[in-house]
Amino acid sequence: MGTILKTGLGLWMSLVLVGAFCYAPTAVGLRELSRIIYFHVPAAWVAVLAYGVAMVEGVYYLRRRDLRFDAKSSAAVELGTLFALLATITGALFARETWGVYWNWDPRQTTIVALFFIYLAYFSLRGTLADAHRRARLSAVYVVFAFSVVPFLVFILPRAYVTLHPSPLLNTGGRVDMNPQMLLVFLAALAGFTGIFAWMHNLRWRAEVLLGGDGDGD
Repeated sequence: MGTILKTGLGLWMSLVLVGAFCYAPTAVGLRELSRIIYFHVPAAWVAVLAYGVAMVEGVYYLRRRDLRFDAKSSAAVELGTLFALLATITGALFARETWGVYWNWDPRQTTIVALFFIYLAYFSLRGTLADAHRRARLSAVYVVFAFSVVPFLVFILPRAYVTLHPSPLLNTGGRVDMNPQMLLVFLAALAGFTGIFAWMHNLRWRAEVLLGGDGDGD
């Protein structure tokens, strides 16, 4: 990512912070606590996005046997796990202020943690394999199968049970149910977090190639 893009991303996220705390109004009933939506939801979104990228890069490795794709897949899993952890922490803080406890086994809390541990096992798998291509091949197969449960954990299971979690962005009629100012900041935060992921992913996989000596495509 070039200097201009990085500078633009920094300015964009600065505006998101200003918008989150100074421009967007608070949600009825949640007051200042509602501002966590601009960080919690984008973190969860980036976790899912990162795991999707890891799956795609894993498929590319299986097709081309180029270790650069393994480096990209591994970097995406690392970042996805980091953002899943951030989503869990921010969700726990929200739960503490609204429900009185950090954890109450709410479906949405439980599924994001389940996702976190599924991908945490990925690192244990990679740590047991010394041969680069064997590690890349088994890791690729793992992320492909792991991502197959993501839609179930993120989109299906949480909606199959009663939850104390706030209503989603879209209401039952399929219409956006958010104050226009809040929606503007929310979408800007989603875009900004996505840009941060793209920047961090580019740095991480390139560093892994340099440090590991991978990427020769042999």
